[in-house]
Amino acid sequence: MDMDYKKYIADVPDFPEPGVMFRDISPLMCDGQAYAAATDEIAAYAKSKGTEMIVGPEARGFIVGCPVAYKLGVGFAPARKKGKLPRETVSVTYDLEYGQASLYMQTDAVRPGQKVLVVDDLMATGGTLAATIKLVEELGGIVVGTAFLIELTELGGRDKINEYDMFTLMKY
Repeated sequence: MDMDYKKYIADVPDFPEPGVMFRDISPLMCDGQAYAAATDEIAAYAKSKGTEMIVGPEARGFIVGCPVAYKLGVGFAPARKKGKLPRETVSVTYDLEYGQASLYMQTDAVRPGQKVLVVDDLMATGGTLAATIKLVEELGGIVVGTAFLIELTELGGRDKINEYDMFTLMKY
């Protein structure tokens, strides 16, 4: 489908701080046809990769990943912030521009050898994606690709994960 998804993205200047152009996906999610079309395109990519599980980092990865998992009839596993998962977890800490963050997954979220697609709303610097991939692989999963609504190309995130296939609907 040839849909101009960019017309469903709101540009918010100086958010969350001066000099940052925030790409808000809310208008896309509010439009049922656009949201369904975006989900369908990512699901088609996921199917082509033989995906058996979708993993999405908190929180917008849930918004994009869950409908893809539903469409494919596969499971969804969240990568969450500290203290959000009630059972045994594995974790990874990664660097942010100003400090560090950690992501966690439950130890039984991904089976060894399971083909996993990591899905999020936006690819920026690649830190969250690299951490999520590390968690999946620590659990024995095989990352068959990554998928995003938006890629911010000037931030170079793709370079951090260049050994993994990446699918994006929009580039800025």
